[in-house]
Amino acid sequence: MTIEENLNNALQTLQLFISHKKNIDTIQDAGDMMVHALKSGKKIITCGNGGSMCDAMHFAQEMTGRFKNFRKSLPAISISDPAYLTCAANDFGYAQVFSRFIEGMGNEGDILLAISTSGNSENVIAAAETAKAMGINVIGLTGKEGGKLAPLCDIEIRAPHTHYADRVQEIHIKVIHSLLDFIEEGIKN
Repeated sequence: MTIEENLNNALQTLQLFISHKKNIDTIQDAGDMMVHALKSGKKIITCGNGGSMCDAMHFAQEMTGRFKNFRKSLPAISISDPAYLTCAANDFGYAQVFSRFIEGMGNEGDILLAISTSGNSENVIAAAETAKAMGINVIGLTGKEGGKLAPLCDIEIRAPHTHYADRVQEIHIKVIHSLLDFIEEGIKN
């Protein structure tokens, strides 16, 4: 695939995602849920593996820093500390690294932003299960068919099915930026 073909493929995937109004409505529903939680004194915890962890970190850093507007810091944290991850993985196994964090740091009414391009990441699924048991709402960013994560989500935002994770990740970052913008606007009111 040439560079131009690659870019056009990315554009087509984004256009496909946008063409389904349900996707726009679902992002707005997720944004509303996040704004409500934040206005209620709750926090957003994010998790994912590999590039999805980078997206989880990006979301949390834009919340505690700023996205577009100067405003107060908003409570969000990504489960990404290497010392914590290696400690929990060593003691409990990698499948439990996110769920252990949720168990220790999550509170009823918080939100878990769970990111998995396949929807089948074992540790993300375990985090969602723990969150649900604790009264923490789960917003999932998924791809393909949504995987095992989809039915655990209060709100699932699914990228169009593609052969590789790169297109899913490209949709996820656009969704994350849309949520950040929505939150910054919504938190003012």
